[in-house]
Amino acid sequence: MRTTGICIVFSFLALCLHAQDPSKNDSITQLEEIILLDTLLSNTDKGIIPTKIIGQKVFHNYSPVDMVSAINQVSGVYILSGALNTNRITIRGVGARTLYGTDKLRLYYNNIPITNGSGFSTIEAYDLENLSSVEVIKGPKATGYGTNLGGAILLNSKQPMAGSTYFRNNFTFGSYGLLKNNFVFSHNEDKLSLNLQHGYLEQDGYRENNAFKRNGILLDVNYSLGPKTNIGLLVNHIDYIAQIASSLGETDFKEDPKQAAFTWKSAKGYEDNNYSLTGLSLRHSFSETFKNQSSIFYTYLDHYEPRPFGILDEYTHGFGFRTKFMGQFILNRSSLDYNFGAELYKDEYNWDEFENLYRENNGEGSLEGDQFAKNKEFRRQFNAFGHLLIPITDALSAQLGLNINKTLYDFRDLFNTGDANKSAERNFDAILLPSLNLNYNLSKGRSIFANISRGFSNPTLEETLTPDGVINPDIAQETGVNYEIGSSLFFLDNKLHLNLALYRMDIKNLLVAQRVAEDQYIGKNAGKTKHQGLELEAEYRWDISPSVNITPFLSYTFNDHSFVTFVDQENNYSGNPLTGVPKQRLNSGFQAHVNNQFYWNTTHQFVGEIPLTDANSLYSDAFGVLNSKVGYKNKLGKNISLDVAFGLNNILNTNYAQSVLINTTGFGGSEPRYYYPGNNRNYYGSLRLGYSL
Repeated sequence: MRTTGICIVFSFLALCLHAQDPSKNDSITQLEEIILLDTLLSNTDKGIIPTKIIGQKVFHNYSPVDMVSAINQVSGVYILSGALNTNRITIRGVGARTLYGTDKLRLYYNNIPITNGSGFSTIEAYDLENLSSVEVIKGPKATGYGTNLGGAILLNSKQPMAGSTYFRNNFTFGSYGLLKNNFVFSHNEDKLSLNLQHGYLEQDGYRENNAFKRNGILLDVNYSLGPKTNIGLLVNHIDYIAQIASSLGETDFKEDPKQAAFTWKSAKGYEDNNYSLTGLSLRHSFSETFKNQSSIFYTYLDHYEPRPFGILDEYTHGFGFRTKFMGQFILNRSSLDYNFGAELYKDEYNWDEFENLYRENNGEGSLEGDQFAKNKEFRRQFNAFGHLLIPITDALSAQLGLNINKTLYDFRDLFNTGDANKSAERNFDAILLPSLNLNYNLSKGRSIFANISRGFSNPTLEETLTPDGVINPDIAQETGVNYEIGSSLFFLDNKLHLNLALYRMDIKNLLVAQRVAEDQYIGKNAGKTKHQGLELEAEYRWDISPSVNITPFLSYTFNDHSFVTFVDQENNYSGNPLTGVPKQRLNSGFQAHVNNQFYWNTTHQFVGEIPLTDANSLYSDAFGVLNSKVGYKNKLGKNISLDVAFGLNNILNTNYAQSVLINTTGFGGSEPRYYYPGNNRNYYGSLRLGYSL
C-alpha cells in the first residue's frame, strides 16, 4: 500500500510540475481576519456576533498534517488530540467531560450542518488543508447556528478567484513515514465555479499500533442560473483506516510513551471509516433587500472498529435541510437587518457488537466472534431561528435573537426482541433560547460588545441509556446562560490589534458520564458548573524595513471553571475546579518575512496542569511545545510559482500529554490510563507547486 501511495504522490507531482495559485489569489488568502465586529454590522448573516476567523496566515504556521494546532491559537478553544483520528474540541471548558470525541457544539461545512443527531462532531473526517478559513463562535450567542453551550465552528472550503484557472499540488514528507499529497484543480469563469481536490495521507505514527492512512476527494461546484440565482453542489468523501494505540497509565507514559496500551496492541485494534457528505444548495435574491440560502444534504458513515472488549460494526444515514432568509426594512429612517430560518437533521444509527476473540487468534489480532448486541436509533433535531439587528444610534447597535430546538431519540433493541422494555423513545420538550448582543463603536477600528444568551446541550447516546440498555426517562438536557463583554481595539496606525473578552457561563443539569465497565458509561445530571474566564489576543506588525517585517502574536486564556454543586453518591465535589480543563493556556510566536519570499514562523504552546479526577487528587503536568518553520516562495515566471518549506516540531523534545482522559478506572489490577502521549521531536518538509492559466 505504501508503494501505491508513493506512486499517487509522484504522479500528481508529474502532472503539476508547474503548480500553485495565481499571485492575486495568494494576496487574498494570506489575509487574516481576527474579530469581526464592524464589518458584521451590515452582515445579515451573523449580525454583530463577535467571532474569530483564522485563515491561511495562521494555517501557514504549521504542518499540513497539524491543522488542529492552528485552531488552538484561538483563545478559549482547546483541541485535545490523542491521534490524527482522535480529537476532542472544548470551548470555554464545555465538552471537557466528554471522554471520546466532540460534542456540545455545532460543526458546519460550507454552511451545511455536519454534527450528527446525538450532537457528536468529527472534525477529523475532513482534510483541513482544503479549508480557506475556520470560524469559531464561542458560546451559545449565535442563534442561527444551534445555540449549543460550546458554540459553533464553521469550516469554509477554498474558492477560486473570479476569472482564474489553476492547478496546485502540495507534497509533504516527514517523520514516522509521513507522506501527504494534496492536489487542487480550480476554475472560475463566467457562470461556473469549480473546485476539485484530492488528498492522500499515510503515516506509521510515533507510537506502536499507530498507523494512519486516508484518501479523500472534495468537489465544490457553483453555477449561476441568472443574475439572481446560484446553485451549488458539494461532495466530500473520506476513506481512512487508523490503528488505535489508546491511552497509557502514568508509569508507561513516563517510561515509554511510544508503546500502545497492552490490550489494544494485542488486539491490533483499529477503526475503518468511510464518510460521505453530499449537499445541494440554492441561493436566490428576491430583491436587493431580501435573499434566501437553502440546502439539502445527505451524510453516510460506515464505521468498523475491533476493540479489545468487543467489535463494533456501525453505519449511519443522515439527511436534512437548512434554509435562511435575510433581509432589510426601513423603520423611522433606520435600516434594520433581519434573518430567519430553520434547520432539520435526521439520522438513523445502526450498530452491532461482536465478541473479539483476539486472545484465541495466535497473535494475529482481532477475530470476530458471536454477536451480542444489535441496535437501531432514530434521532431528530430541529432548530428554528432568527435575529433582528437594530441600529439604536450611529455608534450603538443591538441584536435580538431567538432559537427554538426540538430533539427526539427513538431507540430499538433488535437483539433482545422478546423484551419490550429494551426499546424506548425520548422526546425532549421544545426549548427556547434567546440572545441579546450589543455593539458600540468607540471610533474607527475600536469597539466594545456585550452578550447575554441561553444555550443547551443534548445528552449523548451513551448518556441517554441506563445500564440495562434502555433510555433513561430522567436524563435532562444541560442548559446554561452566558454573559460576556469584550472589545476589539487597533492602535499605532492599525499595526497593533488587541482583542479582550471576559465571560461567565452558568450551567445546570450537568451531564456526567459514569463508567460502570471497561466499555460502558451511563449518564446522569449531577449538578451545576460555573465557567468564567478571560481571553486576550494581540498581534503587532513591525516593519523593520521596506523588505523585512515581523509579526509577533500571542493568545492567552485564563480559565476559572468550577463545580458549583456536584454530589456523586457519597462524594461532594462542590467548589472543585472543573475536571479536564487547564487553568491557563498561552500560544505565542512570530512570523517574519523578507522580500515577501523568505519566511520564518515560530510558535510556542503552553498548557497548564489539568485536573484529571473530580476530587482533584491527580493533575497532568504543565508543558510547553516549541515549533518552527522556514520557507521560500517565489514566482518562476508569469504563470508558475513555488513554495518550499521545512519544519521542526517539539524542538525541545518534551514528553507531554497531547490529550487526557478524566476519572478513568483501572480494571484487573491495571493502572488507570489517563494519558495520550504527544509526538517527540519530529520534522517535515513540503513542496508546493502551482500553474495558473
